[in-house]
Amino acid sequence: QLQQRERMEWNPPVPHRAGDRTAACWMAPCRSDGGSMHSHLAEQFASELINVRSDAELDGALGQVSRRLGFDHFALSLETRTVSRDNPGLLLHDYPDEWAKVYVAFDLAGQDPVRRACDKTVIGFAWDWIDDLVPLTRGDRQMLAVGRECGIGNGYTVPRHLPGVGRGTCTFAVRPEKKLPRRLFALAEMVGTLALSCAIGLSGQCPQKPVPALSDRQRECLLWVARGKTAAEVALILGISSETVLQHLKMARERYQVHCKQSLVVSALFDGLIGFGDIIRWRDTA
Repeated sequence: QLQQRERMEWNPPVPHRAGDRTAACWMAPCRSDGGSMHSHLAEQFASELINVRSDAELDGALGQVSRRLGFDHFALSLETRTVSRDNPGLLLHDYPDEWAKVYVAFDLAGQDPVRRACDKTVIGFAWDWIDDLVPLTRGDRQMLAVGRECGIGNGYTVPRHLPGVGRGTCTFAVRPEKKLPRRLFALAEMVGTLALSCAIGLSGQCPQKPVPALSDRQRECLLWVARGKTAAEVALILGISSETVLQHLKMARERYQVHCKQSLVVSALFDGLIGFGDIIRWRDTA
């Protein structure tokens, strides 16, 4: 297993299309007979991250959870705004050695279409959706083919643009002959974002802050949004207006200093204001 600190992004893409884009919705319901197991997995990973104190521990935790989610490989990249000898950023991965050598030897980071796609979205995406985000050149497609030859098939990448810190990605990939576990994309998104939050903490780029206080109504609105409900649906459930729901969510985002509902949900999950079980077990019984 490779583990190293580097500045470059690491996201080898896939040279084919899988077709179904319905799973692209981050809040899509995750209903399956194994829902309780998946909820437990997410909660367990979050608990483990709280106690992570080193890159090696984060590397080990990501390796375990990626397999349990049905993936074969992972890669986490954190590129801080101020790169120096003391703070070079972070790269953790367990990709095949052959692909690692090719990627570095030919300096493919600057040509990587997955990296370009990360600049066009704030939520996770499967690699076979890349051409919906950025145009693919002939060179891009050749690079994708090389990635497959080296043992990297399709994947799911979680991008994060971190104001005042830099940028980061967390990717989960499968072998060329294996299909992505698409029904677990929502969990992969949560896990990837939690891992990046942990990486930021290890980098020392994000000072510890007290957990923002949300009102009971703000938490209720946030919880129903995390369950996949729209503002209008939350309004009907709580017996308030849609405008009031939107205002509660806006105030919650301001208190957390985030700009989208995905970041708000993940931040609240990480701080324990809502739980994975509150979201996933409810979906399994809905």
